[in-house]
Amino acid sequence: MKFRYLDLRRNAVKRNLELRYAVNRAARNYLHEQGFMDIETPFLIKSTPEGARDFVVPSRMNPGQFYALPQSPQTFKQLLMVSGYDRYYQVVKCFRDEDLRADRQPEFTQIDCEMAFVEQEDILHMFEGMVRHIFKAVKNIDYTETIVRMTWEEAMWRYGNDKPDIRFGMPLLNIKKPAHVFTSQPDQSALVNDAGFVVFDSAETVLAIAVPGCSEYTRKQTDELTEWVKRPQIGMKGLVFIKVNTDGTYKSSVDKFYSEERLKAIADAAGAQPGDLVLLLAGAEERTRKAMSELRLEMGKRLGLRKENEFKLLWVLDFPLFEYDEEGNRWVARHHPFTSPKPSDIPAMIDNDPRIADAARYLEHPYASIKANAYDMVLNGNEIGGGSIRIFQRELQEKNVRGFGHGYRRAAT
Repeated sequence: MKFRYLDLRRNAVKRNLELRYAVNRAARNYLHEQGFMDIETPFLIKSTPEGARDFVVPSRMNPGQFYALPQSPQTFKQLLMVSGYDRYYQVVKCFRDEDLRADRQPEFTQIDCEMAFVEQEDILHMFEGMVRHIFKAVKNIDYTETIVRMTWEEAMWRYGNDKPDIRFGMPLLNIKKPAHVFTSQPDQSALVNDAGFVVFDSAETVLAIAVPGCSEYTRKQTDELTEWVKRPQIGMKGLVFIKVNTDGTYKSSVDKFYSEERLKAIADAAGAQPGDLVLLLAGAEERTRKAMSELRLEMGKRLGLRKENEFKLLWVLDFPLFEYDEEGNRWVARHHPFTSPKPSDIPAMIDNDPRIADAARYLEHPYASIKANAYDMVLNGNEIGGGSIRIFQRELQEKNVRGFGHGYRRAAT
């Protein structure tokens, strides 16, 4: 970075800056045509509770006091809504003092919007239109496909994460699942249990994917995959495979425990065809699901299924409004405490006490099934946008705040 002025001369950097400008211009043009007003909001603000830590700026005029840099213009755009500016937008810099990740930076720019007197469907329609407009204006692509809609539960169950890349298949087979997992789908543990293979018998979760056309992988290649999942970033202890050979036979790294009939049953459940390779991971639920999600993406990359010039959009909907905090024995907001529940779930909030008398049975509590009026837009496995319908009724907002623990202490059992 000492010679950044030379780095900026590279064509790759120049193309990125040109692309950024073109997207910015196309978004502004679209929002202007849709009746949005571009309004700047302050950068020096009072600290507000959001999802990350604030950057703070000392005040020279008021020693010992500090401004915060905004994580988003949330407070200001709410003020604009109640003041009658019902369509606001801003291409705005945001600041979050959080650890670096591949898709997270301490400062970033977002297209920030707010609309009044709308429902979720209005939001989805508006911003599908914006993304289609950007594709056409910037890439000359007519994105005419229907944008897929998927519930959070389906995304986690079939792909292992809430921003799945749907340019290719290879869905997860959920063989074993713990009782607290987020779905009503049936448990298929009979496929792997009681064969004397302690890794599967004792595992909280067993997951599988069928990788097309890879049954001819050599021992060296399967060993390399095993080492790949053992890396600290993935964190698994090992990998099991089943080769579905084109001659109708089955070969597995655990075939001394499982008969060919049982290997076939597992492969069939995973949707494997002759010539495919079934990969299985087992262990703790959260880590194993994340690891299998990463393995699916890695195999998609190795097989050339994640095509650079192919674009697949989807909406992920119906996120849980709350999640259960075992340590505190209480519900906490999954996103933030101002997100509205689905209209059909409002009675469950209004009519039920959020306290948990029996922590072991928290899944039976009505709050466990409440869905949020929230949505994320995903492109090729990357979250590119998201938001929610805000709560605007006082009674519901008070109930929501109580719902994630404020005003309640641990309930007596």
